[in-house]
Amino acid sequence: MILAWVLLGALALQRLAELAVARRHAQRLFAAGAVLVRDDAYGRIVAVHAAFFGGFAAEALLAPWSGTGWWTVPALLVFAAGQGLRLWTMRTLGDRWTTRVVVLPGRARIEHGPFRLLRHPNYVGVGLELAALPLAFGLPLTAVAASLLNVLALGARIRCEEAALERAAPAGAEPSSA
Repeated sequence: MILAWVLLGALALQRLAELAVARRHAQRLFAAGAVLVRDDAYGRIVAVHAAFFGGFAAEALLAPWSGTGWWTVPALLVFAAGQGLRLWTMRTLGDRWTTRVVVLPGRARIEHGPFRLLRHPNYVGVGLELAALPLAFGLPLTAVAASLLNVLALGARIRCEEAALERAAPAGAEPSSA
């Protein structure tokens, strides 16, 4: 289970670094006239991630069923796919990527990169990560709980984000289709 702790620690450090990047991006966006959508379910998303990390640690330490097996490599491949999708999304969004819903009025929605394939690729990537990493180490309770909580948080987040993007769309732009 050493690999589980290493990966969990690396993921936690990654998320902390991403918060710093998101803060810098948000500051640049605000300087360019962007608007923060206050009720963007951010607190729910933070709670999901806190529950994920806490649940992973608790189940790994306390559950007699935790461990590795034939499922570990396939689950780690799914986790890696989630990481890849998230990083591709972040790269595609560039300075427009943040952890909050921050929109630039009059700017067109990004529709290249992973957005050609998925409406919300970052959220799909996070969903893959939250399910696959605990499953790789025999932690099904964490995988199911984190996934369910994530779906609930993202329901509110996606509704907010879609509405904000539609309001911010350039004048005369056709409404985007789902």
